[in-house]
Amino acid sequence: MREIDVQNAIRLALNPYAVCFRANVGIFSTKDGRTISTGLPRGFSDLFGFRKSDGRIFFIEVKNEKGRLRKDQEHFIETMRKNGAIAGVARSPEEAIALIQGE
Repeated sequence: MREIDVQNAIRLALNPYAVCFRANVGIFSTKDGRTISTGLPRGFSDLFGFRKSDGRIFFIEVKNEKGRLRKDQEHFIETMRKNGAIAGVARSPEEAIALIQGE
């Protein structure tokens, strides 16, 4: 399954529990040759939002069954956890729900 498909399934599954946003991150070039950065920090998670029950913020890095975390993604997740956010990796809707409900 493609990561975008996993991501979309997670977004739908989280709806009863959380308000969830998709972060479009990266660098691209415009038609006139300018380089544009989305402005988010390196490693920013694919999905973020807050739990409906208490407003606690979460960050979810979405990976498919073969996907691996980059160092900057690991660092981002660790930094968010150290600062009180829920953060982690999910490869399925079930893992995402468990992640945000587990803390």
